[in-house]
Amino acid sequence: PIEHVWDLLDWSVRARAIPPRNVQELAGALVEEWGNISQQELANLVQSMRRRCTAVLNAAGGHTRY
Repeated sequence: PIEHVWDLLDWSVRARAIPPRNVQELAGALVEEWGNISQQELANLVQSMRRRCTAVLNAAGGHTRY
């Protein structure tokens, strides 16, 4: 689920009214947005792993929707 957490952070930073202008502002924005991710959102991502792994196994080398 770590890729999905990075996606959440990416979307959150891009949605800011004033985008970061340098690396220091980007780092600060990431830390701030990390603090805004709820425990429930993180728990949902972790809980989704069983469903995702099952889909991969069932696909037997084929495509999944993930």
